[in-house]
Amino acid sequence: QVQLVESGGGLVQAGGSLRLSCAASGRTFSSYVMGWFRQAPGKEREFVAAISWGGGSTIYADSVKGRSTISRDNARNMVYLQMNSLKPEDTAVYYCAASWSYGSRLDEYDFWGQGSQVTVSS
Repeated sequence: QVQLVESGGGLVQAGGSLRLSCAASGRTFSSYVMGWFRQAPGKEREFVAAISWGGGSTIYADSVKGRSTISRDNARNMVYLQMNSLKPEDTAVYYCAASWSYGSRLDEYDFWGQGSQVTVSS
């Protein structure tokens, strides 16, 4: 089992940048695919990005592709989401999640953080 804690959210102006961090507990961090999801008010939780066990492969949602970068540091049990050129529609609670398999489906992820609010003002 792994416990996840997100940090780095906040209020940013449109066009700005933000880096979310997720700290994972446990000794088997590199056994998990790590993902970021987000949920805006009144909307379903949606996939943002995922990174493979060793970090060699990544997947992005079309809505953030080219503007965001997911990365991980297995030595520090950390995963990051760098978001650039932020838009008001990026406003959401962002969740870090861990999965045994590599994918973008919500139901593939077994462990979730508590979420971090990102608000982008216009």
